[in-house]
Amino acid sequence: MKNYKILSFLFLLTLFVGCKEDVLKNQEENEMLTPRILGGDIAAIFPNPNAVQVLEPGEEVDFSSLQFSPAGKVDVLWKVDGEQVAVGEQFVYKASGVGDHRVSVEASYNGTTVSRYKDVFVLAESGEAFTPKQYNRLVLSYLGETGDIARLNWDQVSHVCFKAGLVNTSGVLDLSRGDNGRKSQEIVTKAHLKGVSVLLGISGALSANGWNVYDANPFGNALKDVAKRSEMVKAIKAYVELRNFDGVDIMMADVGNSVESTTTANIAATISFVNELRVALGTSKTISLTVPVNYTHSYYTASSLANVNWVHVRAFESGANTGTGRPLGNPSGYDYMVSSANIWKGKLPLSKLVIGIPSMGLRYTAVDANGNNLSFTSFNYIPFRDILALYPTAFDKEKVDLSLAPLAIYFNGVPMVTRKANFIKDSGFLGAYLWQGDFDVSGPNSLTKAIYDVLK
Repeated sequence: MKNYKILSFLFLLTLFVGCKEDVLKNQEENEMLTPRILGGDIAAIFPNPNAVQVLEPGEEVDFSSLQFSPAGKVDVLWKVDGEQVAVGEQFVYKASGVGDHRVSVEASYNGTTVSRYKDVFVLAESGEAFTPKQYNRLVLSYLGETGDIARLNWDQVSHVCFKAGLVNTSGVLDLSRGDNGRKSQEIVTKAHLKGVSVLLGISGALSANGWNVYDANPFGNALKDVAKRSEMVKAIKAYVELRNFDGVDIMMADVGNSVESTTTANIAATISFVNELRVALGTSKTISLTVPVNYTHSYYTASSLANVNWVHVRAFESGANTGTGRPLGNPSGYDYMVSSANIWKGKLPLSKLVIGIPSMGLRYTAVDANGNNLSFTSFNYIPFRDILALYPTAFDKEKVDLSLAPLAIYFNGVPMVTRKANFIKDSGFLGAYLWQGDFDVSGPNSLTKAIYDVLK
C-alpha cells in the first residue's frame, strides 16, 4: 500500500510537470509571452524621459546589468542615434562626438519588440576653441545658480552668464554649483556649439530679486583682504581655463550696506579685484561688472572701469513699491529703466552699457488698511514662467489681480519688454540682459525672444 501511494504521487507529479511544460509551450506557440527588459537598477539606467546624462569624451556607460525575458530567447539590438551598433545582451557605450545622442536597446521575441532609450550629452574637450557668432546688439541671458537651460533658445542670445560662483561666509569662492552634474561644462559646450559666449557669474549671497542680501558682507570683506582677494583671482583664473569660460561677471560686491564707509570700501576693493583679474586673465577674456543705480553709482568712474569690457546696469527693482506702507505697483516700469540707464549713459560710453530687464514679478501677500504694502515680509518674487503657468494669457500684461483685491502681481510682459528693448536699441546701448534667464518661458511668449527680435 505504501509503495502504491508513492507511485501514485510520482504519477501525479509527472502529470503536473507535464501540464506546466505544456502550458509554457502553448504560451510560446500562441505568442502569449512578450519580451521584457529588466534589471535591478533599470530606473538609474533609463531615468525619466527628460533626463540627460552628461558624459566626458571617452566615458563609458555599462548596460551589462540589464536582463532580458524570456531568458536566452530574446534578440537584443543596440542603436546609437538610430544606427545599429551592436547585438546581444551585453553592451558598453563609449561617449564620442560632441553633442546630444540617444542610446537605445530593442528586445524582440515572437514578433514583438520592446525598447528603451537613454539620452546623453557628450562634452567638448577642455580648451576647445569656438567661433563666436556675430551680433548687432548684445543679448545676454543671466542664469541663476541652478543653470537651468531647459527653456533657453540658443539662437536668441549672443551671451549667457551662469551665476555658479558664490563667495561664502568664510570669504571663500565656492564653485561647486558649476560642477554639480557637470553643469558648467554642459552650458559651455552647448553654448559654444551655437557660437554663444559664456561668462562665469560670481557674487555674495543674493536675494530673490538678484540684489545682494542687505548688510550681508562676505564678498566685500573677502575683497578687502588682499590675501583672500589674491586667492580668489587664482581660483577664478583656474576655473575659467578648466571649464573653458569666455570671461567672468562680478555681481555688485555687497554694495547694499547701511554703513556708507563699508560700501565705498567694498567698491574700491571691487575695482582692485577687477584690475587684478585683468592681469590674470589677459585681454582675451571678457570681464563685466553688474552695477547698481542707487547712490553708490557715483563711486564708479570711467577710469576706474577701464579694465571692464562692459557693465550690466541693474535697471530694475526701484524699491518704491516694497517698503512698509508703500503703494502697490510695478517695481520695474519703463520710466524707471530709462532713468536708470541714463544715469550710466553719462558715465561710460554706450558701447560699454548693457541694460537689465527682469523676468520675475512682484507678488503682494498682504496690505494695510490703506491698501498699501503691509511690511517687508508681505511680498515675494515669482518667475515669469510661473506667472504664465497660473495665468496663461498674461504674457501681454503688466499686472494680474489675485483672488483677494487689491492684491496683485506686477511684472514685465512681452509688450513692456519689447518697448524697453526698442529704447535700448534706439539709444545706442550695447545691448540688454535678462535676469534671470531661468525664469523665462520658451516659444512665442518668451521675454528673451522679445528682446532678441528687437536687438538682432
